[in-house]
Amino acid sequence: MDTHQLVDVPYRRQRQVEEALQRFLELAKSQATGFGAGYLKLWETIERNMAGGKQFRPRMVMTAYEALGGDDIVAAAHVAAAYEMLHTALIVHDDVIDRDFVRRGGPNVSGSYRDLARTAGIPLPLAEHRGMSVAVIAGDLALSAAYRLIDRAGSADAVRSHLREILDDAVSASAAGELADVDFTVGDRQPSVEEIIDMERLKTAFYSFEAPLQSGAVLAGASQATVDALAEFGKNIGIAYQIVDDVLGVFGDERATGKTTIGDLREGKLTVMVAYAADREEWIDVAGLFGDPDLDDAGAERIREALVSSGAKRYAQSLADDFANRAWEQLAAASVPEALRDELRPFVAAVLERAR
Repeated sequence: MDTHQLVDVPYRRQRQVEEALQRFLELAKSQATGFGAGYLKLWETIERNMAGGKQFRPRMVMTAYEALGGDDIVAAAHVAAAYEMLHTALIVHDDVIDRDFVRRGGPNVSGSYRDLARTAGIPLPLAEHRGMSVAVIAGDLALSAAYRLIDRAGSADAVRSHLREILDDAVSASAAGELADVDFTVGDRQPSVEEIIDMERLKTAFYSFEAPLQSGAVLAGASQATVDALAEFGKNIGIAYQIVDDVLGVFGDERATGKTTIGDLREGKLTVMVAYAADREEWIDVAGLFGDPDLDDAGAERIREALVSSGAKRYAQSLADDFANRAWEQLAAASVPEALRDELRPFVAAVLERAR
């Protein structure tokens, strides 16, 4: 999910987050030297794979924290960095699940270690297995690092405990969503629209929107009512974003999104559009093309036509609008201060604009 394209939110504290991450990585690499050159190289690979990200989740933490009156930017930067590290852990593991060896236009952790094995003369199947094995280890390290960064914020015990609980919830939700996504590929039953929405919310929206916003609010000392309102806002805007992202993954402008519009169709990615179309007559003729790794442009165009003629694309766009409007309504809650509403409104507007 390219969440950095959502909206260009002013982020005055990005440098502090980057510095918190860099200090942590330097410490991790320093400690790694005691465990051998191979372990140090793994941390260097993790660091390299983190480069180039737009730090969207840290922005969510810092936006909530500053708008709610927080003034310990160093502490907030560590909590924000924890969510960037969590994101790293989850995408490294997700690449293993999807057997992907490339991310952001270059080798990911799996790809880096696969290539090293190939250079050493190891046959491709074994080289790929080695790459994915190392990526599992790297993802575990990044996940552990997220908790360590929360601790390094230096918060009072009660606040630190609350922050760790939110992070726990984010990890659990993502794991449950990933499991559901994997389970959908087993068997012949087509998941419903509601099941797809729940899966996407758990897998991505929770740790990308709900948890970072809650964490920023908790660290700022906000009321539980405000924390709860932000969780509800994050849920709705996160679901809306994911639905729009799936539509753009098939119908978007590749020059604008930076993503191919045939990849999801070749993968057979289950989305709201596909779940809606599956029971329609228009889908019958193209169902055999969906998920074909050798799908060509002509076949992809046939699938797109079926998604349009069946009303699936229009339905998904309307559903995204509905969830974005629910997010609008949540911002009107009395427990959300005006300063925070002003910071979050552009996110909702951007999602609605992307949906059209």
